[in-house]
Amino acid sequence: MKTIHAVYESGVFRPLEAVELPERTEVEFEPRPVAQPEDRNGRLDGIYAILGERYQSGEHDVAARHNEHQP
Repeated sequence: MKTIHAVYESGVFRPLEAVELPERTEVEFEPRPVAQPEDRNGRLDGIYAILGERYQSGEHDVAARHNEHQP
């Protein structure tokens, strides 16, 4: 049988897609939480915020030192 994605709301698991089972069919399953897209974006937003910060190195022309460690 295929995996069915559901949301837990108000004490009930609500499928996010049509389920092809007869009404009142008893089923057994193990809930496995999955990350929601908004959760992933929230984490990425934090990372992008950190990466977007300016780093003040004191160097005014970093490009001038580009080849400094090249053989």
